[in-house]
Amino acid sequence: MRFFRRALAGLFLISLTLGLLALAGNSIYGALQERWAQDGQPSFARERVFSAEVTPVTFQTATPTLTAFGDVRSRRTLELRAPAAGTVLTLADGFEDGGEVEAGALLLRIDPAEAQSARDLAATDLREAENSLAEAEAAVQLAREDVAAAQAQAALRDRAMTRQQDLLERGVGSAASVETAELAAASAHQAVLSRRQALAQAEAQSDQAGTMLDRRRIALAEADRMLAKTELRAEFAGVLADVSVVQGGLVNRNERVATLIDAHALEVSFRISTEQYARLLREDGSLPDADVTVVLDAMGLDIVAPARLTRESGEVREGQSGRLLYAELLETRGFRAGDFVTVRLQEPALNNVVILPATALDAQDTVLVLGTENRLEEAQVTLLRRQGDDVIVRAPPELDGAEVVVSRSPSLGAGIRVTPLRPGVDDQAEATPDTIPLDPDRRARLIAYVETNSVLPEDVRDRMLLQLQQDEVPLRIVTRIESRMGG
Repeated sequence: MRFFRRALAGLFLISLTLGLLALAGNSIYGALQERWAQDGQPSFARERVFSAEVTPVTFQTATPTLTAFGDVRSRRTLELRAPAAGTVLTLADGFEDGGEVEAGALLLRIDPAEAQSARDLAATDLREAENSLAEAEAAVQLAREDVAAAQAQAALRDRAMTRQQDLLERGVGSAASVETAELAAASAHQAVLSRRQALAQAEAQSDQAGTMLDRRRIALAEADRMLAKTELRAEFAGVLADVSVVQGGLVNRNERVATLIDAHALEVSFRISTEQYARLLREDGSLPDADVTVVLDAMGLDIVAPARLTRESGEVREGQSGRLLYAELLETRGFRAGDFVTVRLQEPALNNVVILPATALDAQDTVLVLGTENRLEEAQVTLLRRQGDDVIVRAPPELDGAEVVVSRSPSLGAGIRVTPLRPGVDDQAEATPDTIPLDPDRRARLIAYVETNSVLPEDVRDRMLLQLQQDEVPLRIVTRIESRMGG
C-alpha cells in the first residue's frame, strides 16, 4: 500500500510540472508573436518640448552706471620730519598711529640745550657789538671835535701870520717874526690834516662796528630759529600715521617721524577705460561735474558717501591705459586714506533701449525670441552696456512687446518648441526672507566675531551689534559675517 501511495504522489508531481512548463512555453510564444507583429509596423518619434523662462521686451530710457574700483587718499598729507638732531624730551599726548591733533599743537620737543647755548652766545656777541658801535660813534664825535679845534687853531695862526706880514710891510715888524708866524700856520694846517685822518679812521671803525652789529643780529636771529626748530608743531588738524619715534629716542635732522593726514579732505582716485572716458566727455571735451557714489564694503553693512567728480590725471604713465579720475568726498564719516572702495558714476541717459538679463545674450549678440506655436527664433541686437547681471541693448523696433528667453542653454536654439514660464504668472518658488531669527549660540558667535574685528570702524561695529541683538536679523548681514568667519 505504501508503494502505491508513493507512486501516485510522484505521478501527480510529474503531471503538475509538465503543466507549468507548458503554460510558460505558451506565454513566451505569445510574447514573441506580439513582438514580431510590432516589428512589422512603422514607428513615429514625438517632438521634445523644453521649458524656458521668458521676459517681455520693453523699450525705455536707461541711465547706465559706470562701476570702477579705487583708493581713498587725502588731498593734504604732510611728512613730519625732525627739524633738528638730538634727544626727544617730550611727546604730545596722542602722538601715535591714529592720534588726532589740532592745528598748531606741539607734537614733540627735542633737547634744546645746545641751541639755547648758541642763542645765549649770539645774544652776548650782539651786546658786545652794540658796545663797540657806541664806542666807535663816540670816537667819531671826539675826532670831529678835534678837527674843529685844529681848524680853529689853524685859522688863528693864519691871522697871526697876516698880522706879522702887515707889520713887516709898514716897517714895524721883522722878517724873522713873519717866518715864525708862517711856520706856526703851516704846523696848524698839518695838525688839521692829521685830525681829519683820525676822523676818517674813526668813521671807518664806526662803519665796521655797524656791520659787525648787523652780523650779530643775523646770528641771533639764526640762533632763535634753530632754538624754535627744537619744537615740532602741526601745520593743520589731522590724524597721525607711520609714527616711528619714542620719547627719549635719538633722531637725526630731517628724519621722518610721522605722517600727518587731513582726514576731512579725502578724495577717491579710480581708473576707467578710454572707451568709458569718451562716453563721459561733454561736447567741448571737458568732464562733467557728475555726482559719484562711493561704497566701502563693511561686512554687509556698506558705508556709502556722496562725492563729486573734480579732475583727471595730466598724463598716462608708461605701462598703463585708460584715464585716472579723481572725485572729492563730500562726506568722510567712516572712510580712511587707503580704503579700497567701489565707485559708481552715472553716465548720460540712453533712449529707446532694452534692459535684459545678461544670460539672455550669447557671444554673437543674439537673443531667442518666442515666436508662433511657442517656437524660438533668433534676433540680432546691439550690446551697449553691461550692468552687473543685466545688459543694455538696442533692439529692432519689431521686437517691441515680444518675449525673449531669459537664460540660454545648449539645448535651446532656433526652431525649438518650448513651454514658456513667465515670472509673476507661473508658480514660483517662495521668496527668500529678508530677516531670520537666530538661536542664542549662533547669535553669540556672530556678536563675538564682530566685537573682536579691529578692521571695522567704531560706528559701523556699533550698528552691526545693534542689529545682531534684534529678534529678526537681516539675512544679508548674517550671510556676510559667516562667510568671513569661514562657515
